[in-house]
Formats: sequence, structure tokens, C-alpha cells
Amino acid sequence: MLILGIGGWLHDGAAALLKDGQLVAAMEEDKLRRQAHPGGLPERAVDACLDVVSASRNDVDCVAIARPMGGGSDTSQHLRLKTQFPRSRLVIVDHHIAHAASAFYPSPFEKARVVTLDRVGDMRCGALWEAAGTRLEAVEELYAPDSPAGFYSRITELLGYRIGAEEHKVQWMGAAGEPRFRDMFLEILGAGDAPRPGLDQGFFDTSRPTAGGFSDRFYARLGLEYGVKLSEPERRDIAASVQSAVEDIVVRFAGEGENLCLAGGLMLNAPLVSALETSGRYKNVWVQPAAGNAGTCLGCAFHAWHQTFRNTQRHPLDNLFLGPSYDREEIKQVLENCKLRFSYLTTDEAVVDTAVRRLNDNQIVAWFQGRMEFGSRALGNRSIFASPLNPYSTENLNVYIKRRELFRKFAASVPEELASDYFDCTESARFLASVSRVKQKHRKTFEAALLGGDRIRVHTVRRDENPLCWELLQAAGRVSGLPVLYNTSFNLFGERLVNDPRAAVRSFYSSGIDTMIAGNFLLEK
Repeated sequence: MLILGIGGWLHDGAAALLKDGQLVAAMEEDKLRRQAHPGGLPERAVDACLDVVSASRNDVDCVAIARPMGGGSDTSQHLRLKTQFPRSRLVIVDHHIAHAASAFYPSPFEKARVVTLDRVGDMRCGALWEAAGTRLEAVEELYAPDSPAGFYSRITELLGYRIGAEEHKVQWMGAAGEPRFRDMFLEILGAGDAPRPGLDQGFFDTSRPTAGGFSDRFYARLGLEYGVKLSEPERRDIAASVQSAVEDIVVRFAGEGENLCLAGGLMLNAPLVSALETSGRYKNVWVQPAAGNAGTCLGCAFHAWHQTFRNTQRHPLDNLFLGPSYDREEIKQVLENCKLRFSYLTTDEAVVDTAVRRLNDNQIVAWFQGRMEFGSRALGNRSIFASPLNPYSTENLNVYIKRRELFRKFAASVPEELASDYFDCTESARFLASVSRVKQKHRKTFEAALLGGDRIRVHTVRRDENPLCWELLQAAGRVSGLPVLYNTSFNLFGERLVNDPRAAVRSFYSSGIDTMIAGNFLLEK
């Protein structure tokens, strides 16, 4: 049985494919297009998922789609989908049900509480669920505009960033600030004795469509003046305050229990996930790593498998390497068409040894291997690596390659079995979904990656999930004594993660990256 899940119909479109209940592919449309998805059916993602199992649209048994689906009549959309998938049963899934299903069904738990939070999805902007076996039941719901995520986005715009695109900058900016407005923000979020958040609308002004739409009351309480440019210390403190307040309100909303699952766009906030993990209210916390709109394609597919077709067998999420891969001939063809000079490394050992020598020589190495990751984080197949022992690695990565703010630090990739030697981290580090802590004796080594105090982003690598990246880290350790590499996503200037060899070549030659290894091919400048 082939079940195709489709999420992000209006934006962040993505598709996922289950084969007999097992997740075999998941891809975002804009990674394949190399431009923003205009909405509607994510055509390229659908076809790329089907290519993984050598199937066509005629072979699909069920198409499950997350709401909202925007304009146009349901009848016309249904007819178009039936034309493209003539043998398929069509299932429409509520937005937050899709989020909840994406969090619980691929989790390792038989029973859990589930929290889903985003800005808005079919009016509902959050929910608290009880889940067991294949059952999902909403026990508390939030509706727009009472959205903690919506408030976070308003602050994002106040700080000069784009709503729906740059909230992640606020979470990292706040690491260097003081949360001196936290209590005020908790008041806005309705953090009294009420069982759920409820935004105080007196702090907003609908006649102000920009800078978050805040009222004079808001600015007076901040001690600021409307329209006056914020200083950098003020921006950092506001960022720290919204982060702290939202963490507090979400921890309260989640309640207490044994197991907790998380999804929705707000759960892409790694410090928030860390706050839930360390709150002491739950023994186990699992976040669906592609928690935003794109991840609803997973939930749709799992919802159809368990609810529409009544299957009870569940399959935990093993890894996120669910995108396309490119063989030797496909990579070679691109390199030759671009008239590039390259070397061919005959074995995996040669690939690893070559990369380690370059890294040990303080070079920045682009790493293009295997299947593309699903989600916004690089997990060792579409990555840029640098040695933490390189004193200029952070500056080179931020200034000359990524061209981004210096407060945005890089993750430290480490073999899972060695992680505890250097860091205190949780299971979420497999997917870079949380924030960890560095051991006291290693703070100096990782000083350039610290987010304030001892906090650091850590990516743990399992040998059975990504053997080539695991061996790269082990080999780096054998040569330098440190089996850790700084890891950032292989993309430039706000672009999405590279997918194919041509995009990798373009990013390599448009940046200050020294070396690229694509499959077994070595390119140097």
C-alpha cells in the first residue's frame, strides 16, 4: 500500500510517502525547485517521493492532505486530485491533527501527551492531546489570536525580521540578552491562573500593520517610543524576554506526565524544546524534527495509515535521510557539463582521509553525500564542516560563507557513543532539535560555538544511521584528538539546503568554502 501525505498546501509544501506503513521518502518542494513554493500541490516533491520506490501516480492508494487548502471550491480541487491520482482514496486532515499525528505516531512511545503549537492553522493555533496506541484525542485547544507562536512572530517583526521566516534568529539573538521584560510578556500571554494562554489584545493596535502591530500601551510599558529605532542591547533583551516568556507559558500548558511529544512550527525553537526537556515535568520528551508546516505531510500519511485504514502497526522514525540521492554518473555529468577539474577518490576510506586532511589544515569542507535530509537542519549529508581547533572557523563560516549574524552559532557533530565525553545532551540531539551543554573542561575548546554560558547545539551521529559521517568524525578524532566537527547546513545567503549536484557546485563556487567532496569526487579551489 502506498500512502502519499501532502502538507503545506499554502506554503512550505512537502510530500511524504509510506509504503506498507513504513516512511520511505519525504521532501520539501522548495528544496527541489530552489525557490519558494507558490502553493498548491508540491508537484516535484510528489514525483521525487514516488521515484524512490519506482512508482507512478497511478500506483498511489491514498492521498492525504493537510488543511488549510486556500481558495477554490472543494469540488474543483477534488476533481483535479482525482485526475492526477485516479486510483487513490482522498483523505483531508485537520491541520493540528496532522501536526499531532506527525509527533506521536513516529515517536517511540505507546502512550504520551502531545502538544502542537503554531501561529494559526484553520483557526486553531494549538492543542493538547492524549495519545495511546493509534488513538489521538484533543483535550485542550487554542484558537487564533491567542497564540504564543503568533506573539513570538510579532516580536520577530518588531526586531526587524520577517514573520514566518526568521523567528529562528530571535531565539539565538536572545542568548546574549537579559530577559528584563519577561514578566510583562507573560502578562500579555495571559500567564495568570487560566488553564491556557490568552493574549491581552490591549497591547496590540490593528491600525499599525507593521513592526508587530503593538499599541502605545505596549511601548509605554517597555519604556520605549513607537517608531524609534531599537538599540542592539534593547533588541537582545527583548529577544531574551520573549524566549523566556514563551518557554514558561508552553511548559505550563504542557502540564505533567510520563511521555511528551511535540510538533507545530513553534517546536522548531530548539531552546524551547530544551526548556521542556529540563522542566522536570516529563520523563521523556520527543519532538518531531521537521515540526513546521512541511512536517504535516508526515502526519497526514500516518493519520491515513492508522485512522483511515485502521492499521495498528507503528514504525518509529529512524532517520531523516528521506530525500533524493545521486549516483556517481549523475554527479560526474554535472561536473563535466560545468567544465570543472576534479579528482576521483576510489574508496570511502579515501573520501574520509581526504576530508580529514583538509579539515586538519584549517580548511572549510562542503560535504555532499547520500540522501538529502528532510527538514531545515543539516544532519551530515548536506553539511559544511570545519574543525573546532581552527581559530578562525566561526568567523570564516559566518562572514565569508554563510554571511549571517555572528550570534548564530554552529552545531557540534559528534559520534553518539562519544558525546557524553564532551556534552550533556538528550535524544533530541540526533536531529539537532534541542540545545545541549558542554562539559566544564571542554568549554574553552568550543568557546566559539557557545550560545551563552555552557549552552551549545549538538548533533549526535549514529553509526548505523550515517556510517560515512560517523567515520569522518572518528577519523578526525584519530588525527587531531577531537572527534567533533562544527556542522552547518550546505546552503548560502538564506537559500534552502542544497539538493542536487548542480546546486552544490553553485554554492561551492559562490562562497569561501575551500573544498567540496560530492560522493567520491573532490573539488578544490
